[in-house]
Amino acid sequence: MGLFSKFKEGLRKTADKLGHEIKRIVSGSPKLTADTIEELEYALLGSDIGMRMTQKILGAVREEYESQGRERIDVINVAIREVEKSFAAETLPLARQDGLTIVSIVGVNGTGKTTTTAKLAHQLSGQGKSVVLAACDTFRAAAIDQLKVWGERLNTPVVAGAYGSDPASVAHDAITSARAKGADYLLVDTAGRLHTKSNLMKELQKVHRVIEKQFPGAPHEVLLVLDASTGMNAAVQAREFHKHVPLTGLVVTKLDGTSKGGMVVGIHEELKLPVKFIGLGEQPDDLQPFDARQFAAALFETRD
Repeated sequence: MGLFSKFKEGLRKTADKLGHEIKRIVSGSPKLTADTIEELEYALLGSDIGMRMTQKILGAVREEYESQGRERIDVINVAIREVEKSFAAETLPLARQDGLTIVSIVGVNGTGKTTTTAKLAHQLSGQGKSVVLAACDTFRAAAIDQLKVWGERLNTPVVAGAYGSDPASVAHDAITSARAKGADYLLVDTAGRLHTKSNLMKELQKVHRVIEKQFPGAPHEVLLVLDASTGMNAAVQAREFHKHVPLTGLVVTKLDGTSKGGMVVGIHEELKLPVKFIGLGEQPDDLQPFDARQFAAALFETRD
């Protein structure tokens, strides 16, 4: 399956709702009336695309209508153009340092951090990079076991401690192991934590301090994993995590299971954090590097 096909399938629920709704609205009125604008606004906000991007799209639609007239305007193309343009300056690949690159993967419980860590390892391995995984979610025995299973499946080393052990200590040992192996990447799977729990956020800060002390300048990436089904509510999580551990990018998972795929746009518009990867399904290959053009087109794609 090609990249655009993956994006289309992953965003199918959002596109079926949003694209069809826009087509229905614009085909029902020969003029761009206040009612039409209001309906378009409601449809865009309903996909969790956010108020800022909604206003940008509507402003561009009005401008094009005034300059070209109703019969020449294509609202969906205008929307695609505005969404793609909003990401243009912030789309960045995963960091790569000379020697070892350390990536910390953070987020609240249930967003899919451990699975995302494994999928990212699969992707990097496919690019010929050597990877070590650190099982720093020591509060859930299941998380340690899950990462070990993934490690066996991907033939990737996993550094883990005992259930309940100090996650900072595991991170320390993982850096030592990754250096000894000459690995290209160390992916640190941290414990899920509510952004409102200050003690847990301080513990995450401790893990990062230990990493930085042992490897100055690291972690080189701090990726926040967000569940797309939470919509724009995920912006609150992102803001709080960013206060405690400066984030370098976002990974948005479970886009295939929601019609709120516009939240990727809304959160990016609000926080200006680059979206590094999006999860479009359950298979290892369904974690894809973010591509603004493919994403914008797929977001409004409809099946006739």
